[in-house]
Amino acid sequence: MPVVTLDTMGTVASIRSFEPVPADALAGIRHLLDDVEARFSLHRDDSELSRVRDGALALPVASPQLRDTYARALEWRRRTDGAFTPHRPDGVVDLSGLVKADAIAAVGEVLDGCLEGWLLTVGGDVLGRGTWSVGVVHPDDRGRYVTVVRLDDARRAVATSGTAERGEHIWRSAPADFRQVTVAAADIETADVLATAILAGGRTTHDQVLRDHPVEVLAL
Repeated sequence: MPVVTLDTMGTVASIRSFEPVPADALAGIRHLLDDVEARFSLHRDDSELSRVRDGALALPVASPQLRDTYARALEWRRRTDGAFTPHRPDGVVDLSGLVKADAIAAVGEVLDGCLEGWLLTVGGDVLGRGTWSVGVVHPDDRGRYVTVVRLDDARRAVATSGTAERGEHIWRSAPADFRQVTVAAADIETADVLATAILAGGRTTHDQVLRDHPVEVLAL
């Protein structure tokens, strides 16, 4: 099975498919990922969001793409009672919790246009077309799976947020009830946002998510 890997957003994106990704589609994906980093990366001083952070660009006059992403992040903050937020404790606007999902979804649209079946993995987030089995790694033993999630065209996405690889990088709004949270959903934005929200918000957010959203959750 052909596998393509690309460095992006401080991690690695991998594409598995039953046939090779066409060269023009791959070039379009590379351009798309580069544009995301140029606009949203806080690790690049020349990015648009870094200019907002540094006061060189006012958020109300930023690009429509940045303002739309910020508005959707605020809506997710409202829907999760603040467990998911685009604001760091120091006040910096950080959209990484939504941007990666947006990039994955956009790459998925490119792949849908040229391949029958594919699986895209970026960090702990997975999106697929067709039927796939995705292992959820144990936080204490990276060589062992906790479980296997089956993806299909109704449930296309699974996202995992945790502390095993990057430590305490989530801004928790409640006691640290969980070390790792996996969410399976119909789309990658919902899966990614809610995995982060549950890790940050603990048991209260976990119960709210299961009550309000048609998703499946594995919280460790």
